[in-house]
Order: sequence, then C-alpha cells, then structure tokens
Amino acid sequence: MLRVALTGPESTGKTTLSRLLAAHYHTAWAPEFARTYLETRGPRYTLADLEAIAHGQLAAEEAAAAHAHRVVFCDTDLLVIKIWSEHAFGHCPEWILRRIAQQQYDLVLLLDVDLPWEPDPLREHPTHRQHFYDLYHKELSSQVSNFAEISGPPARRLEQACYLVDELLADESRAVPAAVGRPLA
Repeated sequence: MLRVALTGPESTGKTTLSRLLAAHYHTAWAPEFARTYLETRGPRYTLADLEAIAHGQLAAEEAAAAHAHRVVFCDTDLLVIKIWSEHAFGHCPEWILRRIAQQQYDLVLLLDVDLPWEPDPLREHPTHRQHFYDLYHKELSSQVSNFAEISGPPARRLEQACYLVDELLADESRAVPAAVGRPLA
C-alpha cells in the first residue's frame, strides 16, 4: 500500500486535494482528525489536545489504509502537529518526534500558499502562511523526504499531484513483476 501525505500551512487546499485524489484513484483518504476534534471541543487547544489529535490522525490513517486500493491519501500528517506544537508551546512531545522519524510516506505533497485565504473559525494565522510554509519546506528537506511542492489553481494542483502519483504507481508496478516468477535461490 502506497501512502501519500498532504501537508502545509492552513488554507492551502489539503482537504480538497485529498478528496479529489481519492476519488480520482478510487481509493480511501484519511481526513484531518484535528478538524473533527476541534469542531467538537472548540478552537482552543492544549499540548494534551495536540497529542490526542496526533493519536487520532494516526488511527485515521490506519483506518483509511485498511479500505484503500493501492494508494491511500492522508489529509495532513504528524509534521503539522510538530510545527503547531513548537509554535504554540515551544516544543513537541518526544514520542511525536520519534514517530515522525519512523513514519514512511512514499510521497509527501507540500501545498503552497498561493491560494487565497479562506476564513474559518479553526484557522489561526492568515498572515503567517509563508512563514509556516518555509518551516514545512525546511523540515521536509532535512528529513530527505520524497516530497514535491504543489502550487497553482486547484485544477493545476490536481494535475501536478496526479502526475506524481501516477509515477509512483508506475514505479511500484515495475518493481513487483521483476520479482514474480523468479526461481528461488
């Protein structure tokens, strides 16, 4: 099962693109757990809330993967929790940092801030999106993650993402038949 995470600052189209990709590839996607969590508890959160959100996001990813076909799309990842935790509380819980280091996505799509801000009671920083984008980019670069930047209007974003996912699926398809039918040593 290939895993593709969508990450980036607020109001960059992660949810929309996750849904579109899942529909395009006839597969499952894991919604952003933080949205559901904060809609029921209110927009204020503590470090303990961020930890609960991290656990919920991991569970949502596993549940989506159990119903996915070939690829699962994750609307956000633990990197979001790390960046928000460090911003809001000055540090991130160690277990989240360890989990990020262990977590393997086949592809991470970093969504650019070139879409207009859409106000939402759960969004916090309309004027700091570039700052946060730069943090995501730095983190992904330092992790040597297989990531790509996605930008432009929504139709262009879907086109870019599909191209990258198609390449990923083609690479996987080429790798599998090479082992099939080989005599055992």
